[in-house]
Amino acid sequence: MTTKNQTISQSTGQTTDWNALDTEAFRQTVRTFFEQNYPAEMRYPKTRLRWAEIKDWYMTLSKKGWIAPSWPQVHGGMGLSPEKLIVFIEEQERWGVGRAPDMGITMIGPLLIQYGSEEQRQKYLPKIIQGENIWCQGYSEPNAGSDLASLRTDAVEDGDDFIINGQKTWTTLAQDATHIFLLARTDKTVKKQEGISFLLADFTTPGITVRPIRNIAGHEEFCEVFFENVRVPKANLVGGLNQGWGIAKALLGFERIFLGSPKQSQYALSRVEEAAHALGLFGDQGFVDRYTQLQLDVADLSALYVRFVEQVKRGEKLGPDVSMLKVWAAETFSRLANLLVEITGGSGAVAGDIEVNGKKIDVLTSFYNARPATIYGGSSEIQRNILAASVLQLRS
Repeated sequence: MTTKNQTISQSTGQTTDWNALDTEAFRQTVRTFFEQNYPAEMRYPKTRLRWAEIKDWYMTLSKKGWIAPSWPQVHGGMGLSPEKLIVFIEEQERWGVGRAPDMGITMIGPLLIQYGSEEQRQKYLPKIIQGENIWCQGYSEPNAGSDLASLRTDAVEDGDDFIINGQKTWTTLAQDATHIFLLARTDKTVKKQEGISFLLADFTTPGITVRPIRNIAGHEEFCEVFFENVRVPKANLVGGLNQGWGIAKALLGFERIFLGSPKQSQYALSRVEEAAHALGLFGDQGFVDRYTQLQLDVADLSALYVRFVEQVKRGEKLGPDVSMLKVWAAETFSRLANLLVEITGGSGAVAGDIEVNGKKIDVLTSFYNARPATIYGGSSEIQRNILAASVLQLRS
């Protein structure tokens, strides 16, 4: 019988209480495993990896018992404390480990553990761990992205089913998914946040169409998902009827702390520095002033990130002020990406590695990645509204 903080490796059958380890010992254990096992050619991928590309790594983590670091061990996770989870994620970022299609691990799994029925947990959680079910998120819609509560996809009760009609958009890697969790309107007579329910759907259900969206970089990371008279059993309702808004919000605070990681900005800053040295720009006072300001911005972002990480480590609930982190991270990254394109001149508009006085530097990947950064996870405008209303107590 394992204790609440123990994990059993599927490959070895050994039990480990990760939270009993000294933090630095745990960090070194994780670091060594990533360095010895993650494929070198997949480090720091320039695009989001597709399931076929990263499935083997997903299964490697699954067999080791590491695929769900934040889940309790009773559901197949590592049972990490918030402090150890931060370390695990930091080491992934440090080694450039590509992100798998992980909505099942990071989003729907924790939601089912907290809000799902026992039947739902038994049905879905093991298949997420085993890589059998791949999930995507059905939140955003045309004209209901940042203002998600305005969504129009509806679910009408019909006997033992809901019948779903509507459209979701910007659905990340839906073309690789087997299932989708979505918000749908189940009551049009109440305040818009109060008439939304949280549902699960299998992509083999008749009436679901997935259409990839090609972005400016030529990649198909996002999709549109259409629902036409799709029958979903009432057993797939998570939480109570019309309780979906509160369930969906439960994820947002913790998501924003990781979207606020300084790693992207630190990486972009190092690319700017590399290009500037190759171009001899550190003799230009105008450039040095801009570079120094951005360098300080990244230092401020790192300090702010540590502040919220420490709050998580103490087991404290994140408040609305975490929106500061999302805004600062996204906009600092964007300014750095813009500067990198600017200083490399005409060659900065070329995709892939370019040669800058003998140095090979990838310019456009950061620029492309920075475009949606101020939108996903809640746009900068919405984050500022949250800060104004909930932190500064400003009222119009």
